[in-house]
Amino acid sequence: MKASEEIREALARVAELRQLANTPGELAQALRTIKHLQAQRFAGTYPDLLANPTFAPSIMFFLEELYSAKDYSDRDAQFARIAAVIERTFPESVIATVRALAALHQQTEELDMAMAHAWCRASELNHTARYLSAWRTVDQRSERNWQLASVLHIGQTLGRLTRKPGLRLLLKMMRHPAEMAGLGSLQSFLESGFDHFSGMAKSGAVDAFLDAIRTRESAWINQLFDADPTTCEYELNLTLGFAP
Repeated sequence: MKASEEIREALARVAELRQLANTPGELAQALRTIKHLQAQRFAGTYPDLLANPTFAPSIMFFLEELYSAKDYSDRDAQFARIAAVIERTFPESVIATVRALAALHQQTEELDMAMAHAWCRASELNHTARYLSAWRTVDQRSERNWQLASVLHIGQTLGRLTRKPGLRLLLKMMRHPAEMAGLGSLQSFLESGFDHFSGMAKSGAVDAFLDAIRTRESAWINQLFDADPTTCEYELNLTLGFAP
């Protein structure tokens, strides 16, 4: 299958899941709550990086563009519209990264939706216990590990791509045509991601950033699957900033 077709199919599935999530009701509320808790957990896992001017912009990019409950419909639709243009215009390394981003986006939405269904079936629990119950009910450990591996691979690739000055110039040249074509959300996302990783690459900090992501997210995956529930809930409450 061509890269453009893969990108469009992944984003069509995301749009389908988002449409379900936007239907008023218990499931939609559950999904918003889960996404909010996950963003809160992510922020609470990296307070040191958020306080570091080298890493803070990239952490905020993750929070705002990948982990939040924000509606990405406009950006995703724009990606789908120009998938064939990306395939014709950019080098293979960029195309592979966009393809990986689309697949990651789809997998994340699939897991979040499964969590939302499990959340609705555990209404007697408090938020933290309910989140842990939903996580373990959904299971899919291999998919969680793939999700993390994909984030790390994309990060490593972005770190390399930002060292190619021609790509940043190409993005800059695309800005006006993109805005004229109604692709402003997509253009902003691409430039923001490129610039944040470029700043880290210039200071040689990409590997340290990704090592922190790998170590801490792996620890959370293992804890959420394997730790004693009471201990896990306590640690999750601390990270979320909830009173013990």
